[in-house]
Amino acid sequence: MPKIIPKKRIVVLGSGWAGFNFLKRVDTKKYTVVCVSPANHFLFTPLLPSCAVGTLEFRAIQEPVRTIKNIEYYQAKAVEFKDHAVECRDIFKETYFSVPYDYLIVACGSKTNTFNTPGVDESEGRTVLFLKHLYHARQIRNRTLECFERAAIPCTSEAEKRRLLSFLVVGGGPTSCEFVGELHDFIQEDCARWYPDLKNYTSVTLVEAGPKLLGSFNDKLAKYVSKGFKNRKIDVITGVSVKEVTENGSKAILSDGSYLRFGMMVWSAGLQPIKLVGKTDFLPKGPTGRILTDEYLNVKGKEGKIFGLGDCAVIESQPLPPIAQAALQEAKYLAKGFNAAPPNQPPKFPKPFTYSSLGSMAMLGGWRAVADFSHVGSPSSPQDFGAITGRTAFLLWRTAYWGRQVSLINKILIPMYWFKAWLFGRDISRF
Repeated sequence: MPKIIPKKRIVVLGSGWAGFNFLKRVDTKKYTVVCVSPANHFLFTPLLPSCAVGTLEFRAIQEPVRTIKNIEYYQAKAVEFKDHAVECRDIFKETYFSVPYDYLIVACGSKTNTFNTPGVDESEGRTVLFLKHLYHARQIRNRTLECFERAAIPCTSEAEKRRLLSFLVVGGGPTSCEFVGELHDFIQEDCARWYPDLKNYTSVTLVEAGPKLLGSFNDKLAKYVSKGFKNRKIDVITGVSVKEVTENGSKAILSDGSYLRFGMMVWSAGLQPIKLVGKTDFLPKGPTGRILTDEYLNVKGKEGKIFGLGDCAVIESQPLPPIAQAALQEAKYLAKGFNAAPPNQPPKFPKPFTYSSLGSMAMLGGWRAVADFSHVGSPSSPQDFGAITGRTAFLLWRTAYWGRQVSLINKILIPMYWFKAWLFGRDISRF
């Protein structure tokens, strides 16, 4: 009988854009594939702001890891890197166990960066909320409605009503702008109908430390977004940062000395490495704390054994922003290399990884969006295909993200929820 050669073991840390898409594409007939992640689902993050206000429901933008056939999955956190193994802790009993590997794919993502702003971490989960994971969207939806219900109590003072219904969003990137647009629509189209006496107490404010919104977009689009928000009575403050959150998470002190009282703050002002990456000395890191890799996605000093991709890693020769399309392209490249390798041989990469930008989009609410195609293709020699605004961009935004869904059921659910929100309004129940 021919000798049976055991398959090499690939361990993937993370189930986000990089990890999940690698898992979907790697050949499980050639490798034993294991995924370790505290989240048992892939989250389609571009639609997370829609989920936070009920335009979409939570089920429609996530895909369980176990729908990928022929892989092993452990719902746990990796806590320590070692040669040939990763130490993990399960999220239920917090017991520790070791997962051996022949190849390790580090795709554990990033977390929200609070820049050590006093009061933010202390108020997180109550009045200060992040927008990175599915449970964050649930927290935001519940807190928004809680603010309205509290303001509706007869004994609530005028000043307290205005504070409770003042919504503050920190950060001027695409996620923040999309959430502001969704929140404004939710307040004006749904909350105004069910809480008519409170409509005049509401306000939405966006604070961005940089000189303009959507810093990675061209200036013309940034001005279009600012003007659109102004026309819809959304307050935009640029060139100012939040220096402190005080008064039990109800007051934001700004860098210019002014302050804003709020009922809910959504902090989406940047990203930083997760604790596992931040504390490790086992893997080399760049100036921003991301794991350093070469142009073949090999972790420096661990070539052919450990690979880094997605938000947690950065290619030393071509630093890329921590965005979904970069993580997706890296996952496809790495899986193709593993699939091309002969049995029990290291992955083969005939060419270095090259990133090709597909452009950027942001939905602004009010059936409008912006699409920036001024830097498409290779970052070293981008092509300018111009920009699109308004309802055409909105239709493009919805079509593109609908087409990117990884399962047929979500491709069915998402248009259904869009239609339901348009015809009947968004859900305002708290649960």
